[in-house]
Amino acid sequence: MSAGKERANGIQQRKNSWQDGVAGTNCPIAPGQNFTYHFQVKDQIGSFYYYPSLAMHKAAGGFGGLRINSRLLIPVPFDPPADDYTVMIGDWYTKDHKTLARILDTGRSIGLPAGVLINGKAGKDSTGKDEEPLFVMEAGKVYRYRVCNIGTKTSLNFRIQGHSMLLVEMDGSHTMQNTYESLDIHVGQCFSVLVTANQAPGDYYMVASTRFLKKELTATGVIRYSGSHTPPSPVLPKAPSGWAWSFNQWRSFRWNLTASAARPNPQGSYHYGSIDITRTIKLASSRAIIAGKNRYTLNGVSHVEADTPLKLAEYFGIGGKSFKYNLTSDEPPAGGAPAILATNVITIEFRTFVEIIFENPEKIVQSYHLNGYSFFLVGMGPGKWTPESRKTYNLLDAVSRHAVQVFPKSWAAIMLTFDNAGMWNLRSELWERRYLGQQLYISVQSPARSLRDEYNLPDAALLCGAVAGLPKPAPYT
Repeated sequence: MSAGKERANGIQQRKNSWQDGVAGTNCPIAPGQNFTYHFQVKDQIGSFYYYPSLAMHKAAGGFGGLRINSRLLIPVPFDPPADDYTVMIGDWYTKDHKTLARILDTGRSIGLPAGVLINGKAGKDSTGKDEEPLFVMEAGKVYRYRVCNIGTKTSLNFRIQGHSMLLVEMDGSHTMQNTYESLDIHVGQCFSVLVTANQAPGDYYMVASTRFLKKELTATGVIRYSGSHTPPSPVLPKAPSGWAWSFNQWRSFRWNLTASAARPNPQGSYHYGSIDITRTIKLASSRAIIAGKNRYTLNGVSHVEADTPLKLAEYFGIGGKSFKYNLTSDEPPAGGAPAILATNVITIEFRTFVEIIFENPEKIVQSYHLNGYSFFLVGMGPGKWTPESRKTYNLLDAVSRHAVQVFPKSWAAIMLTFDNAGMWNLRSELWERRYLGQQLYISVQSPARSLRDEYNLPDAALLCGAVAGLPKPAPYT
């Protein structure tokens, strides 16, 4: 057995990075032990999931859906569905997580997945027959499907045979309610759709298939109309091709400005487009060979975990001994600069409004996630970002979300206020890349050291590394 951690993807852990469940904030849970996470889902609604966050454990499973419902007095922009279903889609490797980690440790890639799973199943049993239905619908009723890509590296397209999908929520935000025949869902993203059971009673396939790979891999799951004995048609709906289609679909996503989310006031009452930018950070991804092994970097730095969780080291006042702040600059290094291995922590001033640009000079589709926050994905485009790119930004109704895809040889821009004190992980959601260094941590400290801004170290917190046995600092007041 190996030590582990769980984290709730997309849960902001307001004032509480102690419960974030990543290597930079928490000590690992030793084999045979348990740990209870305590957190409040403050000011959030929507669809999320949990998963094991250390090493390559995510490839072994251990994940599930999380639903945050609106409070009873908060209006929801659609009628209550007849039922609410969680759909976990992801790529699948036949090798176990330890073998995958060893492959990466030797400097090789884990390669392409062996298949795709829907709620842990590929859709066929050992004899080639359909698995039992995953979900049941009654004719004439409307159902909510929360679909999350919990995979390790592969963008997926999701569709339901013979049925359209009405998009209503994405990564915790109510969206404008557009209808789609299929949706590209990149790693780490969750979409909610309403599906009306308006077809002839029978069985229908839901389909998840890989995008942007030469060989398409597909999983199916059966949705059954109540009382049906009619098998699904063997003709599956086709997936789109090319990333331009996916880019254009992203352009159709809009924030529902008049809908309430966790609070009574409308989402659109927050006018992010009128806030002055105080800092611009441009992050470029790259592959590097360091000490003869394959690594991945952000602005030339490939992250390595410290012996002591970064948040604990910072809280106990020994941060400077175990890592250095701001080795990564706000601009990618000049061409030819050698990549380095280091614990990668940058600081951002509390409550400042920051623009972050992700540049992807490679031929793959990237996906990034920021813990502790939601951000506004205001723009995307081909090539390199320039200040002129701001003229293309959506400063009115970009969707507030926690994961962003970056298309090949393209850029993506996000904006957010760093008003959540703590230590927060920004990482590639392509787990091979995260494991090999394509991540960093953002230290956001309140100068007040006040409970108004951040909770104290929990009494039950695990202590390890250089802080094990140290007296606890004076608590915040």
